[in-house]
Amino acid sequence: MKIEKEAEKILEEFSKTLENIPDLEETHYIVDNINLTRGDIAESKNPEKIMRNTHVDENGNMIVEKSKWK
Repeated sequence: MKIEKEAEKILEEFSKTLENIPDLEETHYIVDNINLTRGDIAESKNPEKIMRNTHVDENGNMIVEKSKWK
């Protein structure tokens, strides 16, 4: 019962607060940027940096973990 009374009190206070908020008109924006895309830009890749951060076998092949099954 106490919780219900507190909830009703909160709702009443909230309703009173909402009455003081003025009504606003909606703002609509009309723009002509439908289906905009950006151009593809390739990032520079440094293979030496990649090779420094991985394990390599005796043939120069990178050794990576394929996947872990859960």
